[in-house]
Amino acid sequence: MTIDMHSHWRPPALIEALRDRAEPPHVVAAGGGAEVLRSRHDDMAMEEAFDDLDRRLADMDEHGVSTAALSLFGMFQWIERLPVEQSLPLTRLYNDSVGAICAAHPGRFVAFASLPLADLDAAVAEFDRAMGLPGMIGMQIPGNGFLDYAAAEAYRPLLDAANRHRAVVFVHWGPRPGDKWPRVPADADNMIARLGTLDMQASLSANMMTFSCTDILDDYPDASVMLHNLGGNIAFEIERLDHRSILDTPDEPMPSTRFDKPNVFVDCNSFGRRAIEAGVAAFGAEKIVYGTDGTGFGCDWTNKALADARIDDDERQAILHDNAAGFIAHLAELAPHRAAVPA
Repeated sequence: MTIDMHSHWRPPALIEALRDRAEPPHVVAAGGGAEVLRSRHDDMAMEEAFDDLDRRLADMDEHGVSTAALSLFGMFQWIERLPVEQSLPLTRLYNDSVGAICAAHPGRFVAFASLPLADLDAAVAEFDRAMGLPGMIGMQIPGNGFLDYAAAEAYRPLLDAANRHRAVVFVHWGPRPGDKWPRVPADADNMIARLGTLDMQASLSANMMTFSCTDILDDYPDASVMLHNLGGNIAFEIERLDHRSILDTPDEPMPSTRFDKPNVFVDCNSFGRRAIEAGVAAFGAEKIVYGTDGTGFGCDWTNKALADARIDDDERQAILHDNAAGFIAHLAELAPHRAAVPA
């Protein structure tokens, strides 16, 4: 069975709160009396905008996922960037709702807290509160907070809180409060590919450099950090990094020797066989966990990628289950494990 560490959740618990808002993100009436979720960019029909718990459980059962780590879906992460007086009630509502899901389905779900990021004191306080809820294993934080060392310095209060709770920091591509977003102009050619793949992967690579090639985590040995999508493009760029290091900074450690921080992990969401093989070669299988975005399509994609990857069965099983269990089992109940490799 599998632990899905990258399983986004579109929370129906927020529907009423979003109906009460006067500006995006909010729920509004559309033509014919139907309601839509209106974001800053577009409208989404209600039946598409929010997740159904029974459907999610059925997808998990069908695809061999024993435990899913719920995290706030991207469109809804805007609630974290609102002014704190608006953000705190909404993030608290989300945290309470996923805690209730974890309590109702012990072991099937764990969760990452959503935080009011415009005020880091309030964010730390809400994280401390949320870690007392059933199933909480850590926090989700936007990748723009760790693009370089200077940016990461501002987030030390949250790293310290994660360290105190021996919790997980899930770093997901996205903006901080006040950041210009998106970085790719809306009228750019191939805008979706440029934003959702090229920009995302480059940003995650920068995050990995910050965590692995600086001392930012040295004060937080009991926190774990997880980045999605193989931590960007490092697995494909590591030889180039070494080459440039020999030429430019020959007295510094080779970059390829630095991506071994004991508390930094990546998930394999959205990647195929060759990328997973490259990730195993660059980081070691023990650094990679399973991820799907929380969809049946994502499960199919990742299961096939892992089944096809030229890695050994122990490495495959580590990615499917054992690595994640190693850094979250002390935080929350997990479903009983039955060794299985999806065909």
